[in-house]
Amino acid sequence: MAAAARSFGPEREAEPAKEARVVGSELVDTYTVYIIQVTDGSHEWTVKHRYSDFHDLHEKLVAERKIDKSLLPPKKIIGKNSRSLVEKREKDLEVYLQALLATFPAVAPRVLAHFLHFHFYEINGITAALAEELFEKGEQLLGAGEVFAIRPLQLYAVTEQLQQGKPTCASGDAKTDLGHILDFTCRLKYLKVSGTEGPFGTSNIQEQLLPFDLSIFKSLHQVEISHCDAQRIRGLVASKPTLATMSVRFSATSMKEVLVPEASEFDEWEPAGAALEGTVTAVIPTWQALTALDLSHNSISEIDESVKLIPKIEFLDLSHNGVLVVDNLQHLYNLVHLDLSYNKLSFLEGVHTKLGNIKTLNLAGNLLGSLSGLHKLYSLVNLDLSDNRIEQMEEVRSIGSLPCLEHVALLNNPLSIIPDYRTKVLAQFGERASEVCLDNTVTTEKELDTVEVLKAIQKAKEVKSKLSNPEKKVSEDSRLSAAPCVRPSSSPPTVAPTSASLPQPILSNQVSGVS
Repeated sequence: MAAAARSFGPEREAEPAKEARVVGSELVDTYTVYIIQVTDGSHEWTVKHRYSDFHDLHEKLVAERKIDKSLLPPKKIIGKNSRSLVEKREKDLEVYLQALLATFPAVAPRVLAHFLHFHFYEINGITAALAEELFEKGEQLLGAGEVFAIRPLQLYAVTEQLQQGKPTCASGDAKTDLGHILDFTCRLKYLKVSGTEGPFGTSNIQEQLLPFDLSIFKSLHQVEISHCDAQRIRGLVASKPTLATMSVRFSATSMKEVLVPEASEFDEWEPAGAALEGTVTAVIPTWQALTALDLSHNSISEIDESVKLIPKIEFLDLSHNGVLVVDNLQHLYNLVHLDLSYNKLSFLEGVHTKLGNIKTLNLAGNLLGSLSGLHKLYSLVNLDLSDNRIEQMEEVRSIGSLPCLEHVALLNNPLSIIPDYRTKVLAQFGERASEVCLDNTVTTEKELDTVEVLKAIQKAKEVKSKLSNPEKKVSEDSRLSAAPCVRPSSSPPTVAPTSASLPQPILSNQVSGVS
């Protein structure tokens, strides 16, 4: 059963006593390994040790903490793996461990804490290990300017430790002082928080359900969060003044959860700086430094009004969600790169009123059969429409007149199996056919020759139609007379990257030993 997180607020219950039970054993090669189940409140985990490990632990505790030397059951040389001896030893070793935990109820000695894997799963042990790591390597990590990776369980432990109101160095070892963590988090610029799917390590702890507070980070420029519960994350909005790049994946069910978690507290709210109309119960500060936002691989079904709080966004990734309609993006005047691939979009009518300045648009993997809503995206340079339901070549005419379009992807649509598919698509771009790269393949001279033939045939048809119907006028915006793109020399359009370039993470040594 998954462990429920402890209370996350001012009202807290007394910490339950920790328990360690020897629940079984197994024969590995020529020796017996004892299986220990450790319980700390609702959290449980297993540890495996052979008798020699117990003996080493005992020797250190006798030397360092002067415990009774006779407390540990003695060694047996003859018949040490016999079932009767093993069963008796299981009981004796459990009594031994329980006696140790009773002897050190508040803070376990370091050697005992590591023996029972407190540094992986128990709040005090986790924070002590993290503090010691940052005491030794914190300055080096900050100087390197790379991403620091941390687990939700570690952040949960730090949050809980701070709320307990205990001394920051309960163990007496200055290296494990909580102050080392707080000093580091105040100055850290690049953070990565990655949870796990399912239980963590050998425990029943579901990291993605743990609450934690990010307000201890005061200088973040970039944050990546994955496999957490956005509704249980607090303090992220404290980074609004500095955060430039944010990624929240496999964590959210709505954009509001991430961008305006406080919205649930107010009936009506508006972003700071907006003209206030009607009854407004709250004015919420914007993410004034945020230019890149990745909310891909979530369960988001709509682009809600919370986008009004990210006015400076240039890159927005909403791929692999359940978005049905392109909405509210008219508030993002600086948006140039938009990824809406693998959603549930089925129509694009009026989309040009929402995406006036867009240069890169990814609509792959949707339910689109018509492209009529794209014909006025005059700034568009890159367009991915692969894996949709486009059947008619006529639909391509909607994008054939776009003056700046250079890269188009239409693979895995019904029309892509039409004979001479490439040349027929390129013909829709008229005089600009040579400037268009279709499906990541450069147009060949042979294809351009075929396009010229198709254009000549089309012109002949139009002339014939005009002669047979004198009153019929040829449309002024014919695809064959598309005007070339006129670009300001000072700001040529650029191909936006598929995602923000991120430094490689430095993984915390604390979790490197967990299987």
